[in-house]
Amino acid sequence: MTSTPSSTPVAVVTGGARGIGLAIAHWFLDHGHHVALIDIDTATLAQTEKQLDDPRVLALNYDVSKPGQVQVAVNQVVARFGRIDALVNNAGVAVFKPILETSFEEWRHVMETNLDGAFLCTQACAPVMLRTGGGSIVNIASISGLRASTLRVAYGTSKAALIHLTKQQAVELGDAGIRVNAVAPGPVDTEMAKLVHSDMIRKDYFDAIPLKRYGSTEEIANVVGFLCSVEAGYVNGQVLAVDGGFDASGVGLPTLRRAGGN
Repeated sequence: MTSTPSSTPVAVVTGGARGIGLAIAHWFLDHGHHVALIDIDTATLAQTEKQLDDPRVLALNYDVSKPGQVQVAVNQVVARFGRIDALVNNAGVAVFKPILETSFEEWRHVMETNLDGAFLCTQACAPVMLRTGGGSIVNIASISGLRASTLRVAYGTSKAALIHLTKQQAVELGDAGIRVNAVAPGPVDTEMAKLVHSDMIRKDYFDAIPLKRYGSTEEIANVVGFLCSVEAGYVNGQVLAVDGGFDASGVGLPTLRRAGGN
């Protein structure tokens, strides 16, 4: 049974149990939204739900790469809250291997979550958004979708495809009142990054990023929140790199910086 839409806006965040997704959920809660978190990680999602302890939060343990599960999740959001105003396609996985060592199964796993998931969630949520006049969708891409790097053949390609999907969605859904944009984070200080980025890797990133640091999950969330707000009402089909200038920097920047005494 579908509930009658209230005036309280509702945000759906995939991959919302931790990291960037959880920071985005906090932004929406801080700005008066109900929030539905969709995540495949059963244990982490349950822990997050318990920590939040907020009646405005609906935790849904589903796989965004499975069409049937996506539709069931969206149906539960509508049954609980009656509407959807914002969708953040944040769920993602990565396989970091040399191109010739990446199996087809690994390739498909990354594509199914990072690309298919955003496609499926948008297809399911957009009709609900249109019932109350439209909304906003933000796809979480990556700096790896804007510039190639080693060990990222599946991940980087999936994010590049997600960026183009964003533009396709923006062109078609914009006519109906749904804005679609993408955020491409650079290195962010998530728990996962802390585990897999060695001191040497972090130093390499600091040398290449003009701001000389990683971003925070809150900084990513602030940009996502802005894109979903009325203040960004004329922003559609854009890709915003939130990366401390990483994408803008060119070859030789670290050397030039040292030569300049900075």
